[in-house]
Amino acid sequence: MFLLNIRMYALVTLMFAFLYAVISMLSYAMGMVNITAYFMMTTIFVIIQYFIGPKMVEWSMRVQYVRENQYPELFLMVRDLAKTANIPMPRIGISPVAIPNAFAYGRWLSDGRVCVTEKLLQLLNPDELRAVLGHEIAHIKNRDVLTITLLSVVPLVLYRIASHILFWGQGGRSRRDGNHILLLGAATLVMYFITNLLVLYGSRIREYFADRGSVALGNHPKNLASALYKLVYASAHIPREKLREVQSVKAFFANDPNRAFNEIKELRQIDLDNSGTIDAQELKILNEITLKLSVSDKFFEFFTTHPNMLKRIKKLSSYA
Repeated sequence: MFLLNIRMYALVTLMFAFLYAVISMLSYAMGMVNITAYFMMTTIFVIIQYFIGPKMVEWSMRVQYVRENQYPELFLMVRDLAKTANIPMPRIGISPVAIPNAFAYGRWLSDGRVCVTEKLLQLLNPDELRAVLGHEIAHIKNRDVLTITLLSVVPLVLYRIASHILFWGQGGRSRRDGNHILLLGAATLVMYFITNLLVLYGSRIREYFADRGSVALGNHPKNLASALYKLVYASAHIPREKLREVQSVKAFFANDPNRAFNEIKELRQIDLDNSGTIDAQELKILNEITLKLSVSDKFFEFFTTHPNMLKRIKKLSSYA
């Protein structure tokens, strides 16, 4: 947990160091006085997106909020987890989308919402469901939506600056000055790309935090590991067109269903008894071995919101 905190603090520092460096460099080189305006405009855009985000998720996932008498066991689990986490009781929603998963969102702690798909309720046993709900409760407690929203301001600002330089910032300047400006614009574009990758890295760190949070709320690591294994297995058999329907909100999910087809090949090696679950003994064995991931697995993880699932369950095994 200490190392995850260090990584997160280092990431935030690096992100805003990039932004400060670009603004300082451009202000000095171009005498620009409207960079602050870009920052303010982008911040306003992100704030608007942050406030309307829950409604966009609801529309995309066709969420219906339910009452306790409709899903008493689900309410009991969420209420108990929220009490243990010392946060207000979130609203509970059900989605009919044909992908087993869970997700949490909301603007602040008192606006927390935890939603599950109908398929998830059919797929998991009570212990596994509680572990996944604990993961989502941890996201709310850790204010992860706010964290990622704030981080995303940096690449957006850099993109607007780069766009201005490359497309509108050369008028009335000499050829030499124009070349310098183009170089600055290209450098800013590169920094935009790097900070986008850093936002994704931040998202992956938050997933590790939420997994650890679920364990801290009293869930055994093997239950969350088994739940994630089942989610991957089920998602690997879902048609591509169904997965495309949730493309815009998959960052909120407990796992990335688009990567499931490749991940299931790796995870089968953990399920030593082919039971379809991961038990404590299998977690213990996983904790004692060194993972060997292919170069392609390591590379493509850079462009995803969720950690490699084998690495993620390996981390869970250390909590056991």
